[in-house]
Amino acid sequence: MSFKAGFLTVALVAAVALTGCMSMDAEESEWHEPADPSDSYSPTAHAYGNVLINRMSSASGVTPVLFSHWAHRVNYSCRVCHFELKFEFKANQTEITEADNMDGQFCGACHNGTTAFGHTKDNCSKCHGYDDDENRREFVEMVTKANSSMIQPIMPKSSHGNNIDWSRALLSLKYSLDPGVTQMPYDSVLELSAEADRIPPAYFPHGEHVYILDCANCHPDIFNIKKKTTRHFSMRYITQGLFCGVCHGKVAFPVDDCERCHPAMKGKG
Repeated sequence: MSFKAGFLTVALVAAVALTGCMSMDAEESEWHEPADPSDSYSPTAHAYGNVLINRMSSASGVTPVLFSHWAHRVNYSCRVCHFELKFEFKANQTEITEADNMDGQFCGACHNGTTAFGHTKDNCSKCHGYDDDENRREFVEMVTKANSSMIQPIMPKSSHGNNIDWSRALLSLKYSLDPGVTQMPYDSVLELSAEADRIPPAYFPHGEHVYILDCANCHPDIFNIKKKTTRHFSMRYITQGLFCGVCHGKVAFPVDDCERCHPAMKGKG
């Protein structure tokens, strides 16, 4: 074989190998929205985490408010509303009046006509009223827009809840309305042994939670600060909306997404 022929052979092999590597990398890293983005999400993905706020509305002859968590958590941490603005975690436990909002409290902290649309008559129907088809359209539009310009999606898919893996979402959240307040750099991971012998341990990552919550959101009212001193902490009560169930199953990923907390259960359920 001549030097020229040998060189061409080596080059061809290298090119084929390089093409194969590029194809493999493309398959692993590129993400493509389906032709119809709505086909990528379950029929109820947009409704997960939606809350009907009706503590006082109906009694006052006003259409209740439908609050979509996903529309707010793309920009703000949970801490902003559930710590700084003093919204209770449980729906309809916070007494919210129009006068409070107009005074800059609760929703009015942002819905002031500057940060977000204000409390004016022409904006009433944006909150007081609900169109399921419109809500789904806005949800799909939000996720599609967020992912459209990235090789990898800003909001990666999940098979549960909103069909979004929020813990891996590449979002730049406002942790606090006060620019001087930042997250606590605490990333301890707790191993939590299950009561049943055949259930592998769960792992609680503080880092993922302090990114969006304040320590006081959980401690000491929901969990004791000292490990293994919280009584009745079991799946029985979590599924009833206590402990982790305060958020998980309502807004955070549901408790039937077992492997998210019990990674050793992956592929077994």
